[in-house]
Amino acid sequence: MTTTKPRLRARLRHALEADDGMSTVEYAIGTIAAAAFGAVLYTVVTGDNIVDALTGIIDRALNTTV
Repeated sequence: MTTTKPRLRARLRHALEADDGMSTVEYAIGTIAAAAFGAVLYTVVTGDNIVDALTGIIDRALNTTV
């Protein structure tokens, strides 16, 4: 049983310290997610419904009578 603990510690240490390539993958996934969010946001904002709604809000705000 005394040989099991050092092996277990070595495997645990290796598992905790072995993160080769993690930052590159995280940056790649973050960049893809940001680009996808930007594309969806652009599609929503430039859609006809949003443009019409914003134009209506601005028209009502400018044409209010006191």
